[in-house]
Amino acid sequence: MDTSQGHERNADQIAYWNGPGGQRWAARQAAQDIVLKPVLEVLIDRAKPGAGERVLDVGCGSGASTNALAKKVGPSGHVFGVDVSGPMLERARQSTPKDAPVDYALADATVYPFDPASFDLLTSRFGVMFFAEPVVSFANLRTALKPSGRLAFACWKEPRENPFFMAPLQAVYKHVPKLPQLGPEDPGPFSFASEARVNRILGEAGFSTIAMEPCRLELDVAIGRGLDAAVQAALEIGPASRALEGHPDDVRAAAVTSIREALTPFAKGDSVLLPAAIWIVTARA
Repeated sequence: MDTSQGHERNADQIAYWNGPGGQRWAARQAAQDIVLKPVLEVLIDRAKPGAGERVLDVGCGSGASTNALAKKVGPSGHVFGVDVSGPMLERARQSTPKDAPVDYALADATVYPFDPASFDLLTSRFGVMFFAEPVVSFANLRTALKPSGRLAFACWKEPRENPFFMAPLQAVYKHVPKLPQLGPEDPGPFSFASEARVNRILGEAGFSTIAMEPCRLELDVAIGRGLDAAVQAALEIGPASRALEGHPDDVRAAAVTSIREALTPFAKGDSVLLPAAIWIVTARA
């Protein structure tokens, strides 16, 4: 995606998700869908997509959420998946059955000209925390909802509540400098961790009846393949992998040992279950 097609302040995110970062996520699509399946199940349960409804799936990534929603709305409904990542949308199109009631668009939801008042439900699994000006983004998204429309999305709670991210990252920090620290409102995985901030953003964007439900989960980063697979996952994707980028083999080898030590207490059989904490956010248009 050309950064000129999006909101100017989202240019860095568009570049990231169309570069090596987005390619890594696309390559791990099958595994990540398994890891994050518990999140998707909770989100769909709270969103309650119904037969015949039209759903807008923001930050749809490689299509797991879009396809799951399509099964709920059935052939009389429709799901429109939007993402800025070309590599991930390519995987989404490959994984979507040809007869599914689904369309995709490579687009920035902040500025995309949605058909006004055309969707019953706006949903997202971890796709809305990367907007540089979230009030502007959600105001545009709200125009796509019918007056009776509703919103439901999943976002991460604070880093300290998420060993899913932090256990491997803290292990890596024993060997390499810390990543540049993001501000609490900078676009990134934890930019919606603050309950007060999310309420303010949605309220200013025109949403009402805002509710935030905390959910605690255990996510199997090994996807049933044992400790080695969990360590490899940490090396391929997420903040630990970013912190190790560009470091020599001896540093990486030492970090691998530390990651293994950090993850061992979470191993149960062939699973490695890391605690994760999310918000399920719901609101009305």
